[in-house]
Order: sequence, then C-alpha cells, then structure tokens
Amino acid sequence: MVWRAPLACVAALLCALPAAGCGLGAGSGGGDATIVVTEDFGARVLGSHVDRDVPESETALRATERNFDVKTSYGGRFVDSIDGVAGSGRRDWFFFVDGSVGDKSAADVQLQNDAHVWWDYRDWSGSQNVDAVVGQYPAPFAGDADGAAREVAVRCAPGADVRPLCDTVARSLTAAGASAAVQPLSAAAPTGSPSVLVGPWRALRADAAVRELDSGPARSGVFARFDASGERLDLLDPSGDVAETAAAGAGLVAAVEHRGEPVWVVTGTDAAGVTGAADALDAERLRAHFALAVLSGKGDVALPAAR
Repeated sequence: MVWRAPLACVAALLCALPAAGCGLGAGSGGGDATIVVTEDFGARVLGSHVDRDVPESETALRATERNFDVKTSYGGRFVDSIDGVAGSGRRDWFFFVDGSVGDKSAADVQLQNDAHVWWDYRDWSGSQNVDAVVGQYPAPFAGDADGAAREVAVRCAPGADVRPLCDTVARSLTAAGASAAVQPLSAAAPTGSPSVLVGPWRALRADAAVRELDSGPARSGVFARFDASGERLDLLDPSGDVAETAAAGAGLVAAVEHRGEPVWVVTGTDAAGVTGAADALDAERLRAHFALAVLSGKGDVALPAAR
C-alpha cells in the first residue's frame, strides 16, 4: 500500500495516513497538533512540540517545518534531515500520523482534530514496511474525523479465561474515548473502523488480518514472532534477528494494517501473557513504542529489542 519512489527508502518518508484514516483529510482543521521526533524506534526523543489551533490548511510537513529545522528534496516532498540529523546508509526518517503510515506525502496531509505526528529516524534493514504502531495510543481509537467516538470491534478468541480479558480491553478502549464492543473472533472483521484481536496467539494466528506476524518484520512490520506452537515468543532486534526468547507468561501488544484499517493484537503465549498485554493498554506504557512485549518477571520490553 506504500507508494514507491525509485529509492526504496524514500517510500516511507513520503507516506501519511489516508483521508479515510484516523482524523485526517480535507476537513475543517482546527484543534492542536503534536509533533514528536525520535531516533531508533522511539528509543530517544530528539524533540517534541504542540501546535495550538492548527489552521485549516496545515499539513503534517508544514507543521514539522515550523517547529523543527527540516531539509527536504524532491520538490519539498522528501525529508532529508530534521534538526541536522540526515539519512545515511540504511538509516532514514519515517513518520506516522495517529498510529498509521499510508499512501500520501506528508506535504498533502491536512491535520485536524488533535492529530499526532511522529517522526522516527531508524534503521530500515529489518523492515521498510512498518504500517502501524502502538506508540500513539489512544490513537487510532479515540475519535474519528469529526471528533466522535470511533466504533472499535474487540474480537475475542474462544475460551472462558479469555472473555474477561476482552472485557478489560473494551473498558480500556472506552475509557480512552472509543466506543468498544466485544464480539467473537469468528465474526466478520469490520470495515471502516479499527479492531483489536484478543487471545493467545495459537487462537489468533489463523486470522487473515494478523497471520503475517508469523513471517517476521519484513512482512508484518512487527519485530516479534511466535514459534509454531504459539508457546514461545521471539523478540527481534532492528535487523530482524532474535535478541531474546520468552515462553510462559509472555505477552505482546502490536499493530498491523489490513485492507487499509488498523488492526491491533493483544496476545501472548498463554492466558497469563494475554493478561499482561491487556493491562499494557496505557498511553504511558505504549508511548513511542513500535510494539511492546510484556514478559513475566521482567516487565515491558520495547520492540524491536536491543541487540
């Protein structure tokens, strides 16, 4: 879904959320815009700024240029550097708006309804195609393009021990500003709205929206992968290599895009892992993370994992 320029790494830099996505498009504008600039998958914050009362015509690129020293090329549509940090080798600038990356140039995306813009300078050797992240939570769930609560389907895996966890996820999403409803995993995936799949990975992996996680980050954009049984979780480094393996009690909160809509997974190696992942639906714990593993006895591990 990502537009491709002659250079492979240009693609992600020119992308932002489509107009049908989370609060962006050609609407009336207004509200505030938060611009965050980080390095190495959110590991270091290089700067942040809140723009008040964003004008109707404001774009993601102009908002960034007004608050940071931005150098561009390709007619102002490609970001070469921010505050002197320039692309080099397999490290470049990528950005997300309200948790997703899409198929428009940042120069074309108008900001409205308290949009969040996140630029990250990172190594793209492990994956050029990270389409969705968890680090801007409660986006993409809290509010649609008109500011109304977004309808979110919490698709629940079968099992008496899973249903309470689905209810926990639904309550967290509702508290964050969404309109969340629990439905069976077997129900048809919703169109035009985000969804969250909840349950052990062995119960979720057959779902078409998330099965690419089994293929690793080059396909899924998620730097974690379960083994064939679903009972072991590999935490991957920025190159896609295994940095650590966890078993019992390991949870994962991650996001992908499927048919143009964000899909999150709250999953784990077992019920304890899913519990840890469900409890991690918190803005502070997820902030500036591409995905998050929650390990028994260790706690939160930002993904990709450190080498």
